[in-house]
Amino acid sequence: MLVKEIMNTDVKSVRPDSLVRDVAMVMCLQKISGMPVIDDDNNLVGIISEKDVLQHMFPDVDEAMTMDSRPDFEDMEKRYTETLGMRVSEIMTKTVATVSADMPCLKAASLMWLRKIRRIPVTEGSKLVGIVSIGDVHRAIFQQQLINQVT
Repeated sequence: MLVKEIMNTDVKSVRPDSLVRDVAMVMCLQKISGMPVIDDDNNLVGIISEKDVLQHMFPDVDEAMTMDSRPDFEDMEKRYTETLGMRVSEIMTKTVATVSADMPCLKAASLMWLRKIRRIPVTEGSKLVGIVSIGDVHRAIFQQQLINQVT
């Protein structure tokens, strides 16, 4: 089974100059945890996830080492509010693993497992053509098993 047989081609994506606030709203309302970031020519330039947004709330290692033993939750909320006003390009992950549509879906799943990610963009060259999630792979394998049991 190939990635092109199970990938989603109706991909919600964002532009690098989008506000994080708008992206967070789409993620929350659409119940998705990440979105590819594309330029005006549909080239994949990054990915933004809930993790990218939320990690800006937490102190970095240097700050944590100099803090009192108790985190400042009010400061964390303030940082989150500040993050919502940022542009996607400021916090997105720029180095993105991708797969091709002709790749076996289990190879794509292996890549996701190794990188500890739940979704991976499907590209042709640098152009975004779809996305596949670990859930897509699981459903496809499960359905195939059901078919094999019936025949």
